[in-house]
Amino acid sequence: MLTGVTSEPPVRARRPARLSPRVRTWLVAGLSLLGGYVIATARQVAVRPPLVLGQDAVSSPQSREARVTLEQAGGPVIRIRPQNGEARTLLVFYPGGLVRPQAYEWLGRALADQGVETVIPAFPLDLAVTAANRADALIGAYGGGKRVVIAGHSLGGAMAAQYAARHPGKVAGLILMAAYPAGNMTLKDQALPVLSLLAERDGVAAPEAVRGGLNRLPPGTTLTVIPGAVHAFFGRYGPQQGDGQPDVNRAQAEGDILNAVQTYLTGLR
Repeated sequence: MLTGVTSEPPVRARRPARLSPRVRTWLVAGLSLLGGYVIATARQVAVRPPLVLGQDAVSSPQSREARVTLEQAGGPVIRIRPQNGEARTLLVFYPGGLVRPQAYEWLGRALADQGVETVIPAFPLDLAVTAANRADALIGAYGGGKRVVIAGHSLGGAMAAQYAARHPGKVAGLILMAAYPAGNMTLKDQALPVLSLLAERDGVAAPEAVRGGLNRLPPGTTLTVIPGAVHAFFGRYGPQQGDGQPDVNRAQAEGDILNAVQTYLTGLR
């Protein structure tokens, strides 16, 4: 018989504390709301609205000089051509993230009167990052005999800059609207005319970030500030969450954007 050993009563496992019915009700309601938000957000991204030509365009004298068609070139693309005469310049325009291509139709229509053909592709999920090299098919289909300029708004601008950086000599110009090259991307060594447009009241693409991006662009880059404008004024898709408050109307901002783009294109050799 062993001595010096004392027996201890068995330790009972503690039962987890039970939540009160009220707490359980709030917890279930919160999880349901969170699940609904996630599903709704995922659906919004995955299910994109249809392409409707003319829906977001502005009626103007320039718009009557344009032929607008929906075509296929590596995927759906809005093609905007001068009504009469051949285009001398092809503008490949990458839309902003989650923005439908038709939001930029107003710009293509206005430029058509200046002999510019604009093509605005639709990307998977409306995200240019899913197919940054989409310009290859568009230049192949529409760029014959034309000077090619690539442009983009916001995320589309970053992807347009990436395309220009990775395809030296493929385009004759680059236009960035509230956009800048990614931090690991540079075009400093390219002899490429670049126009960078900065919306003065932009709350999405911070002005300091746009200005900072100039360090990764060719030395001769032109920075033009659009007075009083906000991020969403580059495209016709309505207000954008987190954006600034404009102190000019959309028509004034669009006029300034158009003038800056026309001046830039006219200055290209």
